[in-house]
Amino acid sequence: MGVRKVKAAETESALKAAARREFAERGYLNTKITDITAAAGRATGSFYDHFASKEDLLRALLADMHAQAGDRLASGDHPPHDLTDPRQLRDHVRVAWNVMSENQPVMIALFESALAAGPASGVLWNRLAEDTEMFRRHLEYLGESGHRLPGDPALVAAAMGGMMSMLAYALIPGDAGYCADEIVETLSRLLLYGLAGPPVPQPGDNADG
Repeated sequence: MGVRKVKAAETESALKAAARREFAERGYLNTKITDITAAAGRATGSFYDHFASKEDLLRALLADMHAQAGDRLASGDHPPHDLTDPRQLRDHVRVAWNVMSENQPVMIALFESALAAGPASGVLWNRLAEDTEMFRRHLEYLGESGHRLPGDPALVAAAMGGMMSMLAYALIPGDAGYCADEIVETLSRLLLYGLAGPPVPQPGDNADG
């Protein structure tokens, strides 16, 4: 990689890191592009060499989150798609929760951005559908395999993602007294069994749920 490309990559990384800090401190809506460039120690004009707008920067941070989650799931040793398997579902929930927890400033910014756009804009639904594409693909696989789903895969995936992201938005600060393992286990059981609860174990069963 040439020197110019290295410097460009360093500037982009610095802008992203500064944006995360500013979003955490000021909130997304109150953060200006000049706040981000000043915090990054870069000229204001350099911002537009990498991003068209603050919203474009936020989309890039979201893409980083998606890539982070994808890399972690790809490193697992389970076969793909079977979210009815308690271990696989728990793996997916844990990865999603950890990524959201590690990206609290981005989560806050995403909510503020979507709410500012208003429900009529469709931004929140579009983002939720995009964010839950992996869940949707897994659910479609289950449906094609003969598993009876509770509804349309896209709607079910969005419902799963909406529940998780709203809970993350509320609990990520960590002041509610719930540890990550308890949250992941509760979400996994709720998604797997619903309000009916897990089946009563029978003698000889090797229950993983």
